[in-house]
Amino acid sequence: MAPVLPYTSKDTKYDNAKFRRRSALKRVLQGIRNSDVKKQCGSCGVGQILLLLLIAGLMVLALTHSNHVHVKKVRKKLGGKIGAETLTQIWNKRQAPKFKSTEALGNPNSSTAADDSALWRKRQSEVSGAFRHAWKGYTSYALGYDELQPVSKSGVDGLGGLGATVIDALDTAMIMGLDDVVHDAGSWIQKELLDRIAAKGQVNLFETTIRVLGGLLSAYHLRGGGGRVSWGAQGIAHTVGPDPEVYLNCAKDLGDRLLSAFTSSRSPVPYSDVFLKEKTAKSAGSFGGDASTAEATSVQLEFSYLSQVTGDPKYEKAAMGVYKHFKGLPKTEGLVPIYINADSGQFQGNNIRLGSRGDSYYEYLLKVWIQHGGAAYNESSVAYLREMYDEAMNGVKHRLVAESQPNGLVFVGELPHGPGSALHPKMDHLVCFLAGNLALGATRGLTIREAMEKGLLSVSDLEDLKLAEELGRTCYEMYNVTATGLAPEIAYFNIYKENHDVEGGKADSFYKHDIRIKPADRHNLLRPETVESLFLLYRITGDLKYREWGWNIFQSFEAHTKVITGGYSSLDDVTTVPAPKRDKMETFFLGETLKYLYLLFGDTNMLPLTEFVFNTEAHPLPIRKKNSPAVEKESKPKGTVDVSATQVVDMDIKEEADVSTKQKDGHASTNQQADASTEQKDDHASTNQQADVLTKQKEDHASNNQQADVATLKHRLKKKKIPKKGDVTLTMKDLLI
Repeated sequence: MAPVLPYTSKDTKYDNAKFRRRSALKRVLQGIRNSDVKKQCGSCGVGQILLLLLIAGLMVLALTHSNHVHVKKVRKKLGGKIGAETLTQIWNKRQAPKFKSTEALGNPNSSTAADDSALWRKRQSEVSGAFRHAWKGYTSYALGYDELQPVSKSGVDGLGGLGATVIDALDTAMIMGLDDVVHDAGSWIQKELLDRIAAKGQVNLFETTIRVLGGLLSAYHLRGGGGRVSWGAQGIAHTVGPDPEVYLNCAKDLGDRLLSAFTSSRSPVPYSDVFLKEKTAKSAGSFGGDASTAEATSVQLEFSYLSQVTGDPKYEKAAMGVYKHFKGLPKTEGLVPIYINADSGQFQGNNIRLGSRGDSYYEYLLKVWIQHGGAAYNESSVAYLREMYDEAMNGVKHRLVAESQPNGLVFVGELPHGPGSALHPKMDHLVCFLAGNLALGATRGLTIREAMEKGLLSVSDLEDLKLAEELGRTCYEMYNVTATGLAPEIAYFNIYKENHDVEGGKADSFYKHDIRIKPADRHNLLRPETVESLFLLYRITGDLKYREWGWNIFQSFEAHTKVITGGYSSLDDVTTVPAPKRDKMETFFLGETLKYLYLLFGDTNMLPLTEFVFNTEAHPLPIRKKNSPAVEKESKPKGTVDVSATQVVDMDIKEEADVSTKQKDGHASTNQQADASTEQKDDHASTNQQADVLTKQKEDHASNNQQADVATLKHRLKKKKIPKKGDVTLTMKDLLI
């Protein structure tokens, strides 16, 4: 990587000779000053002195006239609405070279970012072009199949045969404004999907929910469904394609069939495998029938929104019952094993990691809290989700975070044998979601500046932001270390002081001794997690380096994964050039990777993080408004199977309804404290819950610990200058001394 210059174009306001181009006249004068003329001036006659004065006068007139003409031209060009100071800056900038600093932090809406808006629009257009190329390959050789095999020019059904790529790609095409793609995809869904849902056999609950159900619900909203039409920079709903009810009807039919995963289970934990045609479900056929923790806990965004738009609470009740159950299970500082048995409802094994089978459990704790109004208006019914998330992130920082040797890359390791075992320095690419998630949790979707001005950032939030930036760099360096510029599926980190032999990294990489890539882990599946985090980090910090990193990654995809006849292919080995292709284009390349790159390079008011939450397949769903109609209590129809199989879950759901009713009477705060005390039966937990509520109410008897945290934050922030619009924003390094 090229070294970063220690200055930027903002420095052109100052008269720095190392920056500035000098005119021919100035070079002559500088030459005179450096020559022996000044030493011989004592012997000059009167005539010579007068001649020199005459020449100097002519020079002054020439310079004054030149400046005056230039100022008049600039003033005329800008309509005369310009001040002297601004003119000086414009004149200085005209003569100064522009440097792009990848380390500068700035507000994404500031003039600094706006200077390169044309460049980023061009790059965004190139991402749209890549989407079209991928769509061309899919429609040419695999339309109706789940996935494209671009090298062999064929299709394959690996996700149940519902045409997953069509649905996963639809809202990306809407966001990009590709009307022809939206029309074609929407028409296919209208003609084909309901029949396929009714006829197909076994599907995975998690994969079908996040890709197909999530894609349909997102398309429904972006098409104007749900009573809200404004969703971004364009300000209006998409007007191309079938009526939004077409998408909703498909989503409802699919949701009814997927619901059997909950109703068939002996515990609140759903079965993994669903038979769509029969509307039945069973436990997983592998891993001894155990379900992945991430899969059981990463369908709640979609099922909650389905209840909201249909008015039927059964979907949300079933999905949220999983969280109620998980709340009471034993954990290690909020961290949980990656397997759970759906029949017993208990964790299996000791393996703890934030990679495969564990990742989106932690992601959805935060995002469901945001979706239900936890960030926007402190919705109390989901406060326990934020508590579970905060506890887990503290556990991550305490037990899983480490630094590589010799150059100190921060990474998140694993505990394959449980909390008592040594940290395993292995990190899946999937873990790279965490950088963006930490930033999102810290600011609640606001920019750092907005969160600081509203007084929302605690000391813990600042620590999370710092860790988010460090992990973001590590994930980017996992790309930068390879010959192709693309990350492997799994990386290992050197944790010993002595340098090991280079394994997988290119010879000139700065981190070639820190990151080790084993032969079995060198494949790349076109995954989105790193660019997802770059998108979130850019939105929240305004740091332009995240855009540059995203552009570098996109260029590597173009150089090494593009198939000339259409589509993009996953790779077998990112450490060699040319990289052998795997002949598979995953649906998430169109649904996530290209979508996040497009949003990273685009306007920051497109799908704002304070109004939308992205599911784990990058499908944006609207955050529930405070005045939106609440999901009604479920009335149990005759002959239906009770969703909850345990008395505890039923009691929890009843308590949640009681809290909602009492809030309407104006006593939410007091009752929430009482509920927390009764439910947790723990004096320490009750004290913490009261402290949280009373701190928000700004009452005098807040807990001493909470007061200390707030006082510490205020003391730190008082020393820092909160940047105004257009200024360079503070880094996390600045905030955390």
